[in-house]
Parts: sequence; C-alpha cells; structure tokens
Amino acid sequence: MPNPGSQVRTDVARTVREPAMTDVARLAGVSHQTVSRVLNGHPNVREQTRLRVRAAIAELGYRPNPAARVLATGTSQVIGFVARSSTLYGPEATLTALAEAALEQGFAVSVESVRRIDRLPVADAIGRLLDQRVAGLVVIAPVESANDALDALPDDIPLVSVDGDPRRPTGLVTVDQEAGAHAATTHLLQAGHPTVWHVSGPGDWFDAQGRVAGWQRALTEAGAEIPPLMPADWSAASGYRTGQILARMSDVTAVFAANDHLALGILRALSEHGRRVPQDVSVVGFDDVPEAAYFIPPLTTIRPDFAAVAAASLDLLLAQIRSGQRLGDRRVLTPALISRDSVAPHAPDRRGRRSAKPR
Repeated sequence: MPNPGSQVRTDVARTVREPAMTDVARLAGVSHQTVSRVLNGHPNVREQTRLRVRAAIAELGYRPNPAARVLATGTSQVIGFVARSSTLYGPEATLTALAEAALEQGFAVSVESVRRIDRLPVADAIGRLLDQRVAGLVVIAPVESANDALDALPDDIPLVSVDGDPRRPTGLVTVDQEAGAHAATTHLLQAGHPTVWHVSGPGDWFDAQGRVAGWQRALTEAGAEIPPLMPADWSAASGYRTGQILARMSDVTAVFAANDHLALGILRALSEHGRRVPQDVSVVGFDDVPEAAYFIPPLTTIRPDFAAVAAASLDLLLAQIRSGQRLGDRRVLTPALISRDSVAPHAPDRRGRRSAKPR
C-alpha cells in the first residue's frame, strides 16, 4: 500500500520547485539552446518549433529570468564552468586556477562536471548553469566531440573554451601543445640522441594531437628518423605497459612521454628491465605535476602556466560580458621546459653502449 506521507512530500516538492529552462526543453523536445533562442527572439528558429516551445512554457508556467535570457548584461556575479569529470592533473589544475582567478575578480563560480564532453551532456550542463543566472561560460573542451556542443550555443552567450580545438576562430585560450612537444624533443636531440620515441595520449584529445605534431616537426627539422608512434592513454599504468615494450628495444635511448604520469610508468618499466635513466635512456614528460621533481630520477618535463591560462580566460570572458558580444580573440600560451636529471648526453662507448653522467 502506498505511503500517503511519501506522496504528500512528493507533491510538495513538485509545487515548491520552479520549472527551469531544461524542463521546458524536455517537454518541447528541443535543446535548451533552442529555448534560449525563442526567449531572446532569435530569428533562426522555425515557427513550428517556436510555437512548441511557447506551448511548453505556458503549460509549465515557466518564468524566464532576465539574467538567464540576456547573459551579456553581466548582471550576475556568477561564472559557470563546464568540465569533464577527471582526476588528470592538467584539467584539474586548469579548473582550480580558473576558480581562483574568478574569485579574485569578484565572481562566484558554479561548476558542472560531465562524464563526456559530448553535445547532450554539455547541453544539459549549460542549461543548468543558465538557470543559475550565470554571467558567462567557460568550457574546458579538450576533445573533438566538444565542438558540436560549443557550436550549438547561441551567439549572445559569453563563452570561452579552454584547451579546445586550436582551429576555433574565437573565444579560445590554450597552451601551445605543439611548441611544448617541439621543445621536449629538441632537448633530447640536442643531448645527442639519434632519435626520440613518443608515447602519446588518446588520439581524440587536442593536447595529444598537438604533442604528436610538435614531436614530428622537431624530428623532421633535425633530419632524424621518426619512430613508430606508441599510443597510450594518460595513465601511469598505460605508460608502464608501453615502457615494457620500449625497455626491450636496445636502440631506444630517448623517450618523450605525453604527460608525466605516462613518464612515471615508463620509468618503472625501464628500471625493472635494468635500463638506467638517464645513463641508458633519457625521458622527458609534460605537465610538471607536483611530484615530478621527486621521481627517481627527478623528471625533465614541460610546464604549462595554468595560472596564466586562467587569467587569460577570465580576461577574455569579462571583455565579452562588457561588450555584449563574442570577440574574435584567441590566446595561445607557450609552456616552459623544466630541466632535471632524467636527461643525459648520448655518448656510445666503444662497446656500443652509452656512457653518460646525469645532468
């Protein structure tokens, strides 16, 4: 038998909760972006769709919030962030730096985490943020599937994508992944290594794509042979599995890992196979995680300036909020090479083995 008290609590909750834009979108069978376009009188909406949205608004009794309808007024002191749920150092450091920068500018932050940066989950996350009267949006969009979600946003919403598609013409702040990878590979070549092997990140990540491009460009410019790419994910476990293969290849003397966690796994695999770092194999990572200086040996790596990424993102977003329009601005920030003890000069001895001192 149903519990009457439970039914009363459910009815009360239904009466107290105000309908949101996402509720209108669900009832009308459209995206929240379409509801936003209807509310703002956007011309690129079919009349049949417009009528369906208006009917859903009337049925639910939805009352549009002015701040959610016209984000460019900047009346709200809240900035919405959308990011993929992740424990990876790069995205987490970026998100933390963004939140700190926003607070310094006098804005509160609201974060929506999604499992996948695809159109539907990102659209739902943005809809929830719009219902919170956010003044603008920052989306950490490191994968190709993010483009569909960003392209569907109305032009009147202040938007900055971070670490997104480097081909996007506007509203982008990113680390120059290619420049960082080029610096890492060049550093190893300048140490005398005949070539450099690369353990890459997932192929659908812009970060991974840029790092592959920088690695290849450095080798091509040096006239060095380009070894087969060693694909992996971002984890130390994946680096360890790939390192097991590299450790068995006696001609491998230099490895550029797409991030420091991969490098950690590679270091473990090399050690287990008796390949010393840096005496036998030099290794360079990317990201400069806080633990990188305490690896054995301390890891040479590429350091992105996450605080600078955050500051540039907020600067660009606030400019959009003040102007009331999207700006054709892009900020590409060059990372720095941090030299530690995992790289040494390549100097084969008379028996064909390397003899080097760490530097």
